[in-house]
Amino acid sequence: MTTYLFTPPPVQSVAVHGKTERFPIRRLFFVGRNYHAHAVEMGKPVDKSVERPFYFTKDPTTLVPSGATVPYPSETRNYHHEMELVLAIGAPGFKVPAEKAHELVYGYACGLDMTRRDLQLVARDKGRPWDLGKDIEHGSVCSEIVPMPGVVLERGALSLTVNGQPRQASDVDKLIWNIREIIADLSLFYHLQPGDLIYTGTPEGVGAVVAGDRIEGRIEGVGEISVNVGAAE
Repeated sequence: MTTYLFTPPPVQSVAVHGKTERFPIRRLFFVGRNYHAHAVEMGKPVDKSVERPFYFTKDPTTLVPSGATVPYPSETRNYHHEMELVLAIGAPGFKVPAEKAHELVYGYACGLDMTRRDLQLVARDKGRPWDLGKDIEHGSVCSEIVPMPGVVLERGALSLTVNGQPRQASDVDKLIWNIREIIADLSLFYHLQPGDLIYTGTPEGVGAVVAGDRIEGRIEGVGEISVNVGAAE
């Protein structure tokens, strides 16, 4: 029996709609700039004819469930919300053709990719990694996963409010790289495995939140998500 110097961290997991079993998390992938209007508002338009998707990752320990209260993170004065469709991988796949991408789909959830925007932009403009801007403790919010084995979502209205005021509104059909293309491309770099989550990108309307704000989002056919921003630690 293996012994450790200290207690290993628990397995990160997400609730699954209609099931008592939870979805164990392996890795968190995020697609950058995957809606045209958001790419434009960030000053980095995307030309799909000459570009391909790009990704960043976050540690699974950054996951928090919908409904949680999270502290305003340290070392930022510009903390942003990013509402996203989350794809849950349920089968292994490597170098998967787009036409077979559905074989890897377990289901979907609503997600929030919380971002220290000021630190991210400094890192971006200096050609540095985004980790301090993106890989934030309590910075990956995820609702329960709705099982949809083999289903590739092509559309679904997506929206987000802060304190009841609309901030983001779009549709999954506006993804630059759709679900099939994301799975096929990411699987060229990684052996995708059950337990991987892919946050598929955020539309326009991202903006700052402060302590005391309540963020609520929803995706048609998938569900709802919320998080409360608490005081800084």
